Amino acid sequence: MPETEIIDQAELRAELELLRTAATEAGRIAMSYFRQSPEVWFKGGNSPVSEADYAADRYLRETLMAARPDYGWLSEETADNLDRLGARRTFVVDPIDGTRGFVEGRTAWCVSVAVVENGRSLAGVLECPAREETYWAVAGGGAFLNDAPIRVRDAGERVRIAGPKAMIDRMPEEWQGRLDREAYIPSLAYRLAMIASGALDATFVKPNAHDWDIAAAELILAEAGGKLLDSHGGLPAFAGREIVHGALMAGSGAMLDVMAGVLAG
Repeated sequence: MPETEIIDQAELRAELELLRTAATEAGRIAMSYFRQSPEVWFKGGNSPVSEADYAADRYLRETLMAARPDYGWLSEETADNLDRLGARRTFVVDPIDGTRGFVEGRTAWCVSVAVVENGRSLAGVLECPAREETYWAVAGGGAFLNDAPIRVRDAGERVRIAGPKAMIDRMPEEWQGRLDREAYIPSLAYRLAMIASGALDATFVKPNAHDWDIAAAELILAEAGGKLLDSHGGLPAFAGREIVHGALMAGSGAMLDVMAGVLAG
């Protein structure tokens, strides 16, 4: 994968401020439907999408593309146009990550927006209005929650882990007694943000995560000192022709080596 050229931090800050402003308003739009029994449809049989998703997506697309008309656009709720492959940069958006939780009235959902160049996220924002939380990062600039710097937590004797039970069950026997299993978190992006902020140590991610689920959160996690890796120990690339990922793992330090054995098996 080509390396992203060194970009002036002032330029990255301009990208970030655009994302933050748009994500804040998209969060307000989503909140106007939250716990108000929005209309819901199902994609592919069991994946919900609500009128809130469509309203937030429409706002984000109109606002972001008006500001950067030469950028590509990739969103969960917009038909993909591969013309984006010719753009230097691409917005990667999930208007509501965690829609199932959103329609159930749970608070762990977020608006996820990122700017991607050469497969890497340059700026990313997770706006989580039901929890009054905003996570953000720019490449090389650290990660933040509500403007306070965040960092993955140091490894301890106990490990708080999330993800599919079947994957956690494959952790080595000597680790099973150290694991505290987190309850289901509907938003994958929010789960990764919890690792970045030290609320979680690690998570497995089942196959079929899409770019819009992880592009912003991966940058926030990386800037907080963690990693999101595939089964080969590589970083996922974003906004290319292929936007679906296999099994992934997220965490930091030696924990990732242990988790890699699970994915390899």
